[in-house]
Amino acid sequence: MSKSQDIIAVMLSLFIFNGKIKLYMKSSLIKAVFLGLVLSAYNTNAQVQTVDNSKKMEWFKNAKLGIFIHWGIYSVNGISESWSFFNNYINHENYMKQLNGFSASKYQPEQWVNLIKESGAKYAVITTKHHDGVSLWNSKAEKAITIPGQSLAKKNVLSPFISALKNSGLKTGLYFSLPDWSHPYYDINTRTKKRYEIKNDPKRWQNFISYYQSQLNELSSQYSPDLLWFDGDWEHTSEEWKASQTLDLLKKYNSNIIINSRLNNHGDYDTPEQGIPVVPPQNPYWELCYTMNDSWGYQPYDKSYKTPNMIVRTLADVISMGGNLLLDIGPRSDGTIPEEQVEILKNLGRWTSKNQHAIYETTRGIPFENYKGKSSLSTSKKSLFLYLEEAKNFAKIYGLETKPASAKIIGDPSAIIKTDYNAEKTLTLNFSNVKFDKDVTVVELTFDTPPVFLKDFKKENHSLAEIMGNKNTQEAAYTIANTLYNGYNLPTSSGLTSDGLDMKIKTTPNTNQETLQWISKHAEALYETEKGLPDGHYSGISALSKDKQTLYLFVEGTPTGPIALKGIKNGIARIRVVGEGTMLSHTIYNKLYWSDRPGIIYIDIPKEKLDKQMTVIAVLLNKPIELYRENVGAIENNL
Repeated sequence: MSKSQDIIAVMLSLFIFNGKIKLYMKSSLIKAVFLGLVLSAYNTNAQVQTVDNSKKMEWFKNAKLGIFIHWGIYSVNGISESWSFFNNYINHENYMKQLNGFSASKYQPEQWVNLIKESGAKYAVITTKHHDGVSLWNSKAEKAITIPGQSLAKKNVLSPFISALKNSGLKTGLYFSLPDWSHPYYDINTRTKKRYEIKNDPKRWQNFISYYQSQLNELSSQYSPDLLWFDGDWEHTSEEWKASQTLDLLKKYNSNIIINSRLNNHGDYDTPEQGIPVVPPQNPYWELCYTMNDSWGYQPYDKSYKTPNMIVRTLADVISMGGNLLLDIGPRSDGTIPEEQVEILKNLGRWTSKNQHAIYETTRGIPFENYKGKSSLSTSKKSLFLYLEEAKNFAKIYGLETKPASAKIIGDPSAIIKTDYNAEKTLTLNFSNVKFDKDVTVVELTFDTPPVFLKDFKKENHSLAEIMGNKNTQEAAYTIANTLYNGYNLPTSSGLTSDGLDMKIKTTPNTNQETLQWISKHAEALYETEKGLPDGHYSGISALSKDKQTLYLFVEGTPTGPIALKGIKNGIARIRVVGEGTMLSHTIYNKLYWSDRPGIIYIDIPKEKLDKQMTVIAVLLNKPIELYRENVGAIENNL
């Protein structure tokens, strides 16, 4: 407490509950005076805390992209880091023999940093010590196992990387495992073996606390990290870890140190792992840690790499939700980085260098109701960025109070975007003269003042006859789909049949026959269907069948890669192109078989199967749809 707060506390009997303050004093005047003092002190303190935290977190919030590095002895045999012996896939003795093969013989830390910087990342986080207890630096902590002391490399491999990182201007992040399954003072050895119970040998546990805190002292004093990335806090309570004490220790070296959420609620930001959130975390600061394939460390037989296109789109997705992407690489034991990972980083660099204005220093985008896609805003709120994952002729923004001052494609000054702003406060952007990026095209709309996006705006409520009178068939198809998403099934109420034959839809001389044909072809997706997925599951318009067991995805234009679905708990029976029957395959990424968290479903649509107006994909589920919208947190298990 401050001095003024101490005085107030002494003079008042203050009870705060349900957001209300009650004072027990005789004089109403005194009540008013002291209430003012209390609120003033309370508000000032809150503002200071907010300002201090936001200032500390500013570089992190603006960074958007970091690179995670999992490097350790597990790269020798190419097996799971630490978990392989914890789960008894290999015994501890044979696991530790990998020390004899860790050479770092081709390790060039400057090249690592150059590649990281080229990717567009603003910080890197390296595993100084994983759960196996092997330290990359020359730790002097009691009974420490180190790369310089016990491996074939016989050298400190952490120091040269940190030096190169700092020389480059990138921020320094250090990963540190709280558990140390190899250390004799730690209570847990493997999933089936425990060395001791803390309650029976508290001194031994205190020796472990001293051990791990001494290592943090070493890392803090030698490397001056900007960020500490803890892991494994789930094995013990905050009190057992001495988390508050550890935080105080770190702040002695750097009062602005940023800590992730894995120090038992003593951190600054959330760390969803592997699964891209459907709903943004409540914490304004968060970071998705994410692998390129299914492994953190180097595993040569894991060929489940996401494509460079998928990774760029994942970054755009994370940016649109106001977070950071911490993308992982796993170097080989000799210090070289696998070619697949290099390719992904270089393509990221191609995209980030072109679109940096729409990446760094941006905030969460606008509601899905206003724009059916991914977006972000500049920190000034005067620029709106749209991330297009497909080549298409137009886009619409609804409920926009003011017309933009300009519209352009970032990285392509020759592109011309025509705009149309109508009385219903709908902005239509015409992309007929745009050359699209191979991964994600970024549109920037600038405004003289921060734009207002209405929550309760007038939905387009045209009759089907009016829509079919539009000579632009693509726009008519989009309007039908969007109106359906808004809760108005115009085709069904206007005489559509389940198979699109013998329709009783009234036509006029102005009816666009192509639109009528599109309705007939896609009758299955329009007949008695209803609003589809809520925000976050699919970057586009969708609908659900009456029994909620078939999901219909409306696909605009030509996607740059496979379309993606997040947070679908169901199993998938089959996927096909509506109106012509072609069956499509799908791939699920980041699905952990022991977790109920769904993976990401990717569906590749052959270009020759795309409808020139709007393609519709039917996803038949194994039961009525179930959605996963919970927070995505740390993975506390790895069988």
